[in-house]
Amino acid sequence: MTDNDAAEVTGFIKNVDSFNGVTISEFDQALNNGLISEIPNSLVERFYERVEEQQVNKGICRRVPLDVVYTPLNGAGNVPVREVLRRIGIQNVAVVPEQEMPDGRFPTVPYPNPEIRQAFECAIKLAKSVQPDILLATDPDCDRVGIAVAHEGDYRLMSGNEVGCLLMNYILSCKSADGTLPKNPVVIKTVVTSDLAARIGEKYGCEVIQVLTGFKYIGEQITRLESEGRADSYVFGFEESYGYLSGTHVRDKDGVLASMLVCEMTAYYKEQGKNLVQILDELHQAFGVYKNIVINAEFEGAQGMETMKKIMKGLRDNRPEEIAGLKVIGFSDYLNSQSTDVQTGKTDRIDLPKSNVLSFGLECNAGVIVRPSGTEPKIKAYITATGADDDKAAAMAERLTAAAEKMLKG
Repeated sequence: MTDNDAAEVTGFIKNVDSFNGVTISEFDQALNNGLISEIPNSLVERFYERVEEQQVNKGICRRVPLDVVYTPLNGAGNVPVREVLRRIGIQNVAVVPEQEMPDGRFPTVPYPNPEIRQAFECAIKLAKSVQPDILLATDPDCDRVGIAVAHEGDYRLMSGNEVGCLLMNYILSCKSADGTLPKNPVVIKTVVTSDLAARIGEKYGCEVIQVLTGFKYIGEQITRLESEGRADSYVFGFEESYGYLSGTHVRDKDGVLASMLVCEMTAYYKEQGKNLVQILDELHQAFGVYKNIVINAEFEGAQGMETMKKIMKGLRDNRPEEIAGLKVIGFSDYLNSQSTDVQTGKTDRIDLPKSNVLSFGLECNAGVIVRPSGTEPKIKAYITATGADDDKAAAMAERLTAAAEKMLKG
């Protein structure tokens, strides 16, 4: 649910006394009385069918043998991910044994988060004997997936931005080549997700829609396209925090679907004698290197909240003219719903819900976006650094990171 619906539901919740008139029933009795209904297997089967419909190159995983190491991180992905991979023809899936079964204590990792390397340590250990083409890790509720690829004697973890851009390019390029790309294709991404997506979109005449952070806003745009009779225009949606979706079968990120697409993409490029690291390098050669970094500044307690407000107000009222030596050429204030071209002074309205987000567009397609976390006492800065090669982009990223850290000190 997005903002208006969520506010309405919250209003109802506030008017309910949760402890007044509560009755208790045995599960079996409630089931027999119709107070509880079980999700039918037919619905699960329909989900599998809808996921399979999103294959881009049907049969590729039957034609190209693929070895996969997979960890559900003691969460819910074990059965559905393995079932979908089996259905598309992947037979060799080695599951990390100590992370296979559901366990809410998550005993093998500090956090069951596929964004961190510790979540992959058990999978990498298994991979040394299996020698897989791809490593997959889904988070406990299986709506996100992280991947690692063999590279230079180790396993390289790929970021959400990198995987999202790889999947976007894979889907658009294949559909364009076989004539199945819709007439007015649409990709949806969040404002803090890599701008490399926009460059890829340009190549294929694809509209790239930006929304606020949160996959619910991507789902909202899918619903809008449906209401306009344009559901078929939607091709792909993703966010930097490892969430991906093709198809309109759900309104949230889907780790089962994403696992299938990653494996299919891996097989597709394996048939060409390439791995995903090489394909990412090709994207960088075509569009330039984009490095995306997230930094966090924590502010504990009531005083910390006041400090966060002061920092955001200072950046909003006293906009820097440059950051790390790069001129600020664009400024977007999502709380005031305004976007300004600093060079011309022209101001446009941002047609998105108000949100305390500030975006500084810089020279060379670089940028810094600043926003308070919605769940933790911290301010996040999302940095985009660019360069003709990896070294130049890394040098810019280092300068921008240092500048952003200074900005967040207030």
